Amino acid sequence: MQEIECPKCNSQKLIKSGIISGRQRYKCKDCMYHFSVNKLGKSIDKYYVVKALQLYLEGISLREIERILGVSHVSVLNWVKEYGVKAPDKPHHRPSYKVYNHEELVRFISSDRQIKGTGMVITEIGEKYLVIQWENLK
Repeated sequence: MQEIECPKCNSQKLIKSGIISGRQRYKCKDCMYHFSVNKLGKSIDKYYVVKALQLYLEGISLREIERILGVSHVSVLNWVKEYGVKAPDKPHHRPSYKVYNHEELVRFISSDRQIKGTGMVITEIGEKYLVIQWENLK
């Protein structure tokens, strides 16, 4: 169990001092400071933040990013706002994507009928590869 310290003086001489908004409140015996322990949220690896923002810039929808990365679309939207990422203007191309393992990617790339005349990005996601292609809307 992790020891709780006073955020003001780092003392571990604490007593419980009630519950506020469902969180335990403490009082430091050394400096008499009252505080509550912050709830630790789920931390998401920065790798997924960067990948989500890259996919967003490529025109992939928030819900599709959620399905691809397994990260909430609300989290992706919050990152977009936090980092000030500007969505592309209405594109003339619609992205489509597919996730491949290494062997499937090699077969896909070696098949020139799949990639002829298309714009494409290949990015790594963990141990898999995401291929994004654009279809012209005109």
